Amino acid sequence: MSGKRKEMIGRVVSAKMQKTIVVLVEQTYVHPLYKKAITRRKKYKAHDEHQEAKEGDLVLIRETRPLSKEKRWKLVKIISRAEVVPTLNEESPEVMKTDVGVGDINDNASN
Repeated sequence: MSGKRKEMIGRVVSAKMQKTIVVLVEQTYVHPLYKKAITRRKKYKAHDEHQEAKEGDLVLIRETRPLSKEKRWKLVKIISRAEVVPTLNEESPEVMKTDVGVGDINDNASN
């Protein structure tokens, strides 16, 4: 066995499991006959021991021994964090409320 293990860079698409993340890896190559750039996407389950990766993070994963049925990769490091987008909560100012009463749409329909 060679001492070098495969490494891949991808984006975390799910971090909802305990100590497991799902990483989407995109590989672009040129078709040999048609010369078209093709993007191949594959999801890998990777072990995240300290549960530090979040959705949207760019991470480096490395091949390792089988840890479970589908988990054969381990998180090495987080290259960049996901950009946090502020969300509206219940305490924010009122969001456009429309007052529609009963019969507003068809008031003149009976004439």
